[in-house]
Amino acid sequence: MMYAALRLTLWLCAPVLLMACAAGPFSQGRTADVPPQTDPATVAEVPALRPLPPPAGAKTAAALDTTSVAQKTAALAAPSQPAAERTLGKTAVALGNVTEPGFWLRSALVSSAGKGRAVTAQGKSIQVDLIPGSGAAQLSLAAFRALDLPLTGLPEVTIFAQ
Repeated sequence: MMYAALRLTLWLCAPVLLMACAAGPFSQGRTADVPPQTDPATVAEVPALRPLPPPAGAKTAAALDTTSVAQKTAALAAPSQPAAERTLGKTAVALGNVTEPGFWLRSALVSSAGKGRAVTAQGKSIQVDLIPGSGAAQLSLAAFRALDLPLTGLPEVTIFAQ
């Protein structure tokens, strides 16, 4: 009787697990069918500053990060009006979807999409597109690399909104 129940449970769960793997990190570069999670309204208005999506088959952090040196320099520049910013809070950030280009931060601390800034515990700062989210906070690959953060770490950042 118990063997039959276990077998039935496995048969019912197997399709769900297979579907989860199809869109997960083991999908072998099949990201074209996954829609980007970034709201187009939060992407930089200037087309020259909009990073390109990573090339198909990109597997390294360098290949997945399509931001230019000029874009990184602009994102790392001090904000023009830091006094006008408001603090949203501190949170640990994980590496977000590496196929989403640009400098962005997704967090439950963000109530509406807009421009903002993330500051590490070491005082490094980067301008980002703020995206409302739920669960664990995520920071883009380009932001992790520009701030020289370890890709497998969970660094704490303070989030500021403009």
